[in-house]
Amino acid sequence: MPNLNNILYGCGIPLSALVSVIFGMMILSFPLGTYTVFNSNIGDDIDYNFPLDQFDIFIAGLNLGIPLEFEIGDMFIIFWSIFVILFVITVLGPKNNFFKSINHLLTKGKTNTDTNYLVNIIKWFSIIVVISGIINFIQESFGISTLPPDYVNDLTLFLAITIAPITEEIGFRVMLIGIPLFLIFAHKSSIKFFFTTLWHPYNNLHIMQNRRVIGIIIAVGLFFGLAHIISGEPWSEGKFAQAAISGIIIGWVYYRYGLISAVLVHWATNYFIYSYIFFISDLNQISIHNALSHSMIGTLEIILVVTGVLSIVMVVLNYFNIKNQKKLSQ
Repeated sequence: MPNLNNILYGCGIPLSALVSVIFGMMILSFPLGTYTVFNSNIGDDIDYNFPLDQFDIFIAGLNLGIPLEFEIGDMFIIFWSIFVILFVITVLGPKNNFFKSINHLLTKGKTNTDTNYLVNIIKWFSIIVVISGIINFIQESFGISTLPPDYVNDLTLFLAITIAPITEEIGFRVMLIGIPLFLIFAHKSSIKFFFTTLWHPYNNLHIMQNRRVIGIIIAVGLFFGLAHIISGEPWSEGKFAQAAISGIIIGWVYYRYGLISAVLVHWATNYFIYSYIFFISDLNQISIHNALSHSMIGTLEIILVVTGVLSIVMVVLNYFNIKNQKKLSQ
């Protein structure tokens, strides 16, 4: 037990430093994203004033085009503002603010990251990065590539990347996990309870056994992966495993920690990373593909991978630590 606690404390110190760096980079991504949309040349012959007559969303495996006239800049700033609000909420709660949680991790060796939304979000986001990297390495060794859909314009691509965390979390996690869990486990029926359950299933449903929950999460995660390679403008087949595992992890995050956490984990995999990629692409006048190989993106990747490895170690050790404590208390 003491040795396990010492290992946890030893992992907590570098983890807190890395999480703080990622936190700072997340804050910087907000102005980088606005620069990309309103000041860069990634749109070539179109800019933020370009009108679109259809709002495309990806819900429950279906690509839906909603007839709606809007300018790219207007739609971007609406979703950008929502993310700013959600980000501020995650910094401040639910129990401790970000800085207090990091301080506890540094000075007291407290390894429970659940007291602050954002610390927990960064933990699960970095774990997704590590697992996705492993999957990509294995698939490439077998000649399986992961290629994105062909987008006509990089500006409309960045807009789609920005919108996806909200539309896909509502379309997959809320509709396919939250609603079924409410129908199966709800102990009372009211409009208020329905929506509070969809906001945070774990806190509102009296679920004693997680087996059925995990089964639903895995099924929806697999469907999420499949939807990425068969619906609308699909990815190549290599995306299935990455998207499925990410969908399972985000599904668990949604169930256990709530919709706000799921949305921002998805936001981190989309907007956060790509705001840097598109900014570098414009700054150096290189393609998006070449920007992925830039040294700054490589540095960001190293930070995320190390954070993810430490987070995985912490999750595993915390699991055994809790198990040992239960045995000792019996």
